[in-house]
Amino acid sequence: MSFSSEPSIQALHDAVRTVQDFPKPGIAFKDVSPILLDPVLFRQAIEALAAPFREAGVTKVAGIESRGFLFGLSLAEELDAGFALIRKEGKLPWRTYRMEYDLEYGTDCIEMHRDAVVAGDRVLIHDDVIATGGTAAAAEQMIREAGGEPVGFSFLAELNFLSGRDRLGADVAVEAALRFDG
Repeated sequence: MSFSSEPSIQALHDAVRTVQDFPKPGIAFKDVSPILLDPVLFRQAIEALAAPFREAGVTKVAGIESRGFLFGLSLAEELDAGFALIRKEGKLPWRTYRMEYDLEYGTDCIEMHRDAVVAGDRVLIHDDVIATGGTAAAAEQMIREAGGEPVGFSFLAELNFLSGRDRLGADVAVEAALRFDG
């Protein structure tokens, strides 16, 4: 499906609310949920996310838990692609690929079903926000391990000041519809 109205980036930007001290003191959380409440804004968000990848031959969109599912599934439909779930450890019921990655204090882990991405798949990795880039980089590595080719990263919002895109593969396009400097 395609939407005729051109995405209003400013309207999307204005809809994102900043929640101070969430989930812990000192963090200014970018909450994209107001976009989900407005069907026009939601359609504009999907259009803005899809536009850079329409000619990329995407066969799968890999959405990162959990907010990456909210936009990622509609993005997959818009690009006529399948949708692969990337979840936190222990949430998927079948055989999985597993990727551990470093956090500031400790490690975390994501998983994906073994049949979600196969050799030859051209995969767009999607999450709602890119901050430090650790989860997205782990997803990229897992997609490659599965035999897929990452063709891009899609984010609704990028927190520029955290330089997350620097952790992602230099040979893969990184697109964010919205950018925040602070």
